Amino acid sequence: MGEQAVTGAGGTPAPERTPDATGEDAAAAGDTTAAGPASAGMTADGRQPEPADVSGAGMSADAVPGAPTGGAPAGPAARTADVTAGPGGVMTDEVGVVTGELTLRTEHADGRVTLRVQYKDADEWYAVTGGSAPLADPAAVDAVHTIAVGLLNRPEG
Repeated sequence: MGEQAVTGAGGTPAPERTPDATGEDAAAAGDTTAAGPASAGMTADGRQPEPADVSGAGMSADAVPGAPTGGAPAGPAARTADVTAGPGGVMTDEVGVVTGELTLRTEHADGRVTLRVQYKDADEWYAVTGGSAPLADPAAVDAVHTIAVGLLNRPEG
C-alpha cells in the first residue's frame, strides 16, 4: 500500500500531530457529530443495560407465582436446563451419583445459590454435593446457572 496525504482545511496538508486522549482536538476542530456509539455495548455512566430476552437459548426460567411482569420475581429466583451427565455422573447428597439425562435447577433463596438435579421428567430433586454457596445478588443466578450447565452437560462424554 502507498502513502496517503492527509489534508486539512482548504486542501493544505494537515500538520503532523498525535491526537490527544481527552478529545480536545475534536472539540477544537468543531467536530460535534458522533461517529457512532461510544460505548461498544458497555456503559460507564452507571446505568444498567436492560435485560435481554434469551428465549430459545436452550434454557428456561421457572415461573414464580405472583411475580410482577417485566420485573424481578417476587419469590426465589430459579433457572432450569436439561443436561447429560458426563463420565462419573453428578454426585448428590441424597442418593449418590446420578447419570444420564438430567434436569439441572439453579435456585437462589435467602442469599444462597443451590444446584439441584433430577432425572429428566422425574418428580424428585436431589441437591448436588458441594453445589451450594453464598450469593448476595440474585441477578447473578443466570451466570452461576450458565457455568453449572457448562460444567455438568457432557453429552459426548
